[in-house]
Amino acid sequence: MDRKPKVTVDLLRLGVMDTDAALAHHQRIAETIGTDPDRLAGWQLHLETSCDPDLALDALADLSQQSPRRVADLLHDDDSARRLVRLLGASSELGRHLIVHPDDLAEISRDPVRLGHDEIRDDLLEVVGAAQVGEFLVAESPTGPAADRLRLANRRHLVRIAARDVDADDPTQIIEDIAGELTDLADGIVTAALALARADCPDHADARLAIIAMGKCGAQELNYLSDVDVIHVAEPAREDVSGARAIDIATKLAASVARICSAHSAAGSIWQIDAALRPEGNAGPLVRTMDSMRTYYEKWAKNWEFQALLKARPMAGDLDLGHRFVEMVAPMVWQVGEAEGFVPETRAMRTRVVSLIGAKDKGREIKLGAGGLRDVEFTAQLLQLVHGRQDESLRVRATLPAMRALAGGGYISRGVAERLEEAYRLERVLEHRVQMFRLRRTHLLPDDEPGLRRLARAVGLHTADEVRGVWTATSKAVLRAHGQVFYSPVVEAVARIPTEDLRMSPEAAKVRLGALGFHDEEAGLRHIEALTSGTSRAVRIQTALMPAMLAWLADGPSPDHGLLAFRQVSEALGKSPWYLRAMRDEGAMAQRLAMVLSTSRYAVDVLTRAPETAQVLADDDLTPLDRDDLTRQMNAVARRHHDVDEAIWAIRAVRRRELFRILVADILNVTDTLRVGQALSDLTGATIDAALGAVSRGIEDAPPIGVVAMGRWGGQELSYGSDADCLFVVGDAPSAGEKALRIVTTLRNALGKNGPAPALVLDADLRPEGRSGPLVRSVESYRTYYGKWSSTWEAQALLRASHGAGDRELTEALLECVDNVRYRPDGLTDSQIAEIRKLKARMESERIPRGVDPRRHLKLGPGGLVDIEWTAQILQLRYAGKEPSLRTTSTIAALDAALAAGHIDQEQHMELRTSWLAASRLRNAIMVVRGRPSDVIPSDSIDLDVIARVLGMGRGASEQLIEDRMRHCRRASKVVDAVFWNQ
Repeated sequence: MDRKPKVTVDLLRLGVMDTDAALAHHQRIAETIGTDPDRLAGWQLHLETSCDPDLALDALADLSQQSPRRVADLLHDDDSARRLVRLLGASSELGRHLIVHPDDLAEISRDPVRLGHDEIRDDLLEVVGAAQVGEFLVAESPTGPAADRLRLANRRHLVRIAARDVDADDPTQIIEDIAGELTDLADGIVTAALALARADCPDHADARLAIIAMGKCGAQELNYLSDVDVIHVAEPAREDVSGARAIDIATKLAASVARICSAHSAAGSIWQIDAALRPEGNAGPLVRTMDSMRTYYEKWAKNWEFQALLKARPMAGDLDLGHRFVEMVAPMVWQVGEAEGFVPETRAMRTRVVSLIGAKDKGREIKLGAGGLRDVEFTAQLLQLVHGRQDESLRVRATLPAMRALAGGGYISRGVAERLEEAYRLERVLEHRVQMFRLRRTHLLPDDEPGLRRLARAVGLHTADEVRGVWTATSKAVLRAHGQVFYSPVVEAVARIPTEDLRMSPEAAKVRLGALGFHDEEAGLRHIEALTSGTSRAVRIQTALMPAMLAWLADGPSPDHGLLAFRQVSEALGKSPWYLRAMRDEGAMAQRLAMVLSTSRYAVDVLTRAPETAQVLADDDLTPLDRDDLTRQMNAVARRHHDVDEAIWAIRAVRRRELFRILVADILNVTDTLRVGQALSDLTGATIDAALGAVSRGIEDAPPIGVVAMGRWGGQELSYGSDADCLFVVGDAPSAGEKALRIVTTLRNALGKNGPAPALVLDADLRPEGRSGPLVRSVESYRTYYGKWSSTWEAQALLRASHGAGDRELTEALLECVDNVRYRPDGLTDSQIAEIRKLKARMESERIPRGVDPRRHLKLGPGGLVDIEWTAQILQLRYAGKEPSLRTTSTIAALDAALAAGHIDQEQHMELRTSWLAASRLRNAIMVVRGRPSDVIPSDSIDLDVIARVLGMGRGASEQLIEDRMRHCRRASKVVDAVFWNQ
């Protein structure tokens, strides 16, 4: 085998695509610099780490023809060879430049270290022959050859910087340094261009001109081919020079600088100087005085203009004047975060930028596209401007230092900050490499395979598909983090708080609390100090959250109670890493928590028993889970525990979490009264089902047990304060009754214990013979009892009997045997109707507490829940035997069926339905607010006002609440009189 094919194979291994051309280039280089053409030289191994080995070989072949000695010297030094090969493979334009200007190859052999800002500037001033003339730097001669020398010097420095850039094993780690040096180069170029402009302007000494860098240049994070955004400020250089003359001269100088930097000649071009960010944009004067700038920014500037000024930095000209301008606008910059509409406008501006990207470029835009560089930058800037009003550590210009400062201050999680920083570094490298290739201003990923492959190799990958995958994954990660932080309710809430209120003394804080609606300012101040004192990261996050939390708590019905509860929950969970992170980052969690804490003692009780339950607030979907999902979850956690008690506690923990979800959904109006009743009923059924299974596992040969739901549980209409009325049924196997009694007793005790989870009381008082009867019976025993001894009230109670939990065959067998009791074909006799009415009257007289206005009793009062339920039930007892549509356990469904059957008219149906729903909702609201069940509307005005707020009635609506309830009662009572009492 001859050696040529071996060279070809070696070149293939190094990554070349066109082996014939590569072999030809290899031979030309070898012949020119005097190496063996039949074998690879050591420098060629660096092709493997080059972006484009074919391009590198092609350029190097031409370069070696042009400057064989220089190229040979470079290739014989391994470090220089590596930089040269990598540079030629990354940039066709810089390769062409070196071929034409081989003297610049000396930059390749320099130590790859960053030059100082002044060193670059002095070099460029020397290129244009600038010297100090009075107070100003002025070039030796007007523009012309000197401008071309400046353009060539710019390319020379780009060769040096790019060679250092591509030489890095991980370019993402030096991106800040490279961008900083490119900015230093831009500063030097503009300074030298201004010296050239002065040489062409005889009266230049009459004006002081400051050139202020904006955008990426201001932030010292310039690209290879960025626009250099600037604004210009001028003043007369002496007292005898008028402001108008100074502006005229400074405008000529500024325009000349822009022409020098932006023009293209045979020597190439430099950067585009863009002054569009100046006041009034392109329609405004190119240069303004300090007074004109102050007037504009104080009176007419828009919010986005202050956001742009965040990055303002003096770069050239009169630096003292530039610093005075930056100091003048800085207070305005750090006040814009509280300006009306700032956050929505910033978000809308970002959305608008994305919407303007052409369809064919949407997936390729590194800078402006969704998940691109601008999303990271806007995220940092928004947080800086909102929180930087009171935290000066955030007042930095560049994106990556800003991200680190935000993470250090607790305004963004370290994890999110690291993900955004990692993505930003990678995207900046991708942007640099696509620009470096032809030195063209572009922010688009290549759409051709060779271009993508070249980009892949630039970041340590190999194929076009790999770099597409990395870009997709990175942009998605940015988009997720950007959406989480940029659209966080915390940011918008803090933005609405005046700056002075973010940095208040204790006395000012008390005034602020009073203004927000807190009644006990002293206690509120103690809670705030307890949460924000110290230097830990948790304290920093709490401090950042506190202004927003106070505002949200104040929006709730009971701010003082909410702040106390927030302190209690935070002290319990403050060391849990997920809690504060979720509060800050997880969408609406903090806002939801504030509303819940200031609304509901019941929810606070659940949280203080088990603070980790607050995780529910971070869920995107607060819709209550259905019964099947709950049962699966509960059975799964129960199976993890062999001990019965531990299994029950695990089941109750799931119940507690779901109960809190239902509470939150109710408080936030995600669900309605009927759905709450259904959700609570499903939760009760799933809990008993799973707990019954766990207890039964501890009994050898445990018999099947069915639980029949009764009362509001059977009707799927449970309220927060309801017990679970039920009957227990067991099979007929020998000793089944004894084992079932042990199981049921254990079950009731285990679920009824107080603990971290609210107790679930299983009430079996509706069973045959009441408390004196057996707790558990067989189906046959129930059949015998209901066939011989049941009373009318028991038939009425059975109207709500349905499958509750446990063995469904047993419960359905029991329900089937009682159907002839509750759905009698002949309905009710007159004596039975009289018995029901008598029982109801006695119940009302005996059970309404003394001193309670019956009209305030939601359950037993006129037009109350019992009135409406018994009205529906008497219709069911009379007609359901012949009308199957009435065979339902739900009060609302029964009323609907009665309307359809013509037993009540449309108006009667509406009054009964409306009153029942309103009373049920009010009853739940009382429990939610006070944390304890009550059927009586409270007389306490504070609680009543909070309840009215929970019902969506606004502040001070307690009287309206009572009036509405009385009206519902009157109207429903009239229907009850007509239908139930037959009056």
